[in-house]
Amino acid sequence: MFDTHRGYRGAGPSSASDSRAPKVTDPLDPAAYLGKPCALVPESVLAPLRYPAQGEATVTGPFAEAGPGCGWQIGAEGLSVQIIIGTGNRDQGMGGLAGVYRAKDAGQLGFVDPAPSVAGYPAVFSDLSDRRARGNCNLWVGLADDLAVTVAAQGYQGEQDSCQVAETVAGAVVGTLKGA
Repeated sequence: MFDTHRGYRGAGPSSASDSRAPKVTDPLDPAAYLGKPCALVPESVLAPLRYPAQGEATVTGPFAEAGPGCGWQIGAEGLSVQIIIGTGNRDQGMGGLAGVYRAKDAGQLGFVDPAPSVAGYPAVFSDLSDRRARGNCNLWVGLADDLAVTVAAQGYQGEQDSCQVAETVAGAVVGTLKGA
């Protein structure tokens, strides 16, 4: 089962790529940010979204099994955005967008829909169920064929709001990695 913090459970590794997953032509290496995932999203991106500059990093322990992550909240409004660098999924042989499709096939995810590319990197919307219309958007962006970053925006008014925030934050992550 897929858990936002813990990754895929029981889907099983596979070395075969999935033809449904777009290839990443210019892989990005997030190694410099694995210990400081909050640094992937600059304050200049967070401020217009009304998020605090300081996020809450998760780099070790059970909540980091899918990979290091960072979350930001606007508590009074119930809004949040979280990023996870899927190194844990990669290490289980379930990384990248191909891993998302394999998890869907194994019943670990409820849907996978193609998404617009993010700064030239392939992306999909995916989750246990499609909650975009209810203001919860999970966007997966391929950083390499075996590695994806997940951006989850939750608590918004609908699909447009939540997915726009997810795309904005994902674009910031890619932009930071391109400059690293």
